[in-house]
Amino acid sequence: MPPLVKICGLTTPDAVDDAIRLGATHIGLVHYEPSQRHVDLQTAATLRQRAGSRVKVALLLVNATPQAFGLAYGTVRPDIVQFHGGETPEWIAAVKQHVPVEAWKAIGLKDAGTLERSRKFHGVADRLLFDAPAQALPGGTGTRFDWSLLADYRHYMDWGLAGGLTPDNVAEAIVATGAPLVDVSTGVESAPGVKDVDKMAAFLKAAGR
Repeated sequence: MPPLVKICGLTTPDAVDDAIRLGATHIGLVHYEPSQRHVDLQTAATLRQRAGSRVKVALLLVNATPQAFGLAYGTVRPDIVQFHGGETPEWIAAVKQHVPVEAWKAIGLKDAGTLERSRKFHGVADRLLFDAPAQALPGGTGTRFDWSLLADYRHYMDWGLAGGLTPDNVAEAIVATGAPLVDVSTGVESAPGVKDVDKMAAFLKAAGR
């Protein structure tokens, strides 16, 4: 079975339609102002409604306060909230007590020690998303990490692979890591924040979709 594919950082109705038409299983909307892919909550809500039930929709947040989280979730009503900052297991557990949402936690994978520390999210988050370590921004940098860290790792919960994936390397990444889900943003763009339909098509084909 081919991996699930999430195309993240969508900002326009056309990009949403293209991603779904080409076979993405998930799309991501970024609500984080420093990002070049940031969408305000009303835009995110419109894009989420456009996707409907055709695909699972993730809303990416970074270190949102409880008030900001409540407003974002209530406005957009995503299927998934992707926590991409320094959120603790306790914070994610509190969120899940109050809202019926799938929770993903992004982990900047530096070394084997990071993998072991990620175990604290077991039983709390629904999926870990292993990404390149944060730089100026916590994601969407187009930077990959050392896939060999995941090569023989015995995973204890659902997970996915992000960070520097492109149409040219995603097949290799899947073979190297056995990723059940791959997540792309920068690798299918013609300019920062502008999704390229041909690159999305090539990525999905390379991923087996």
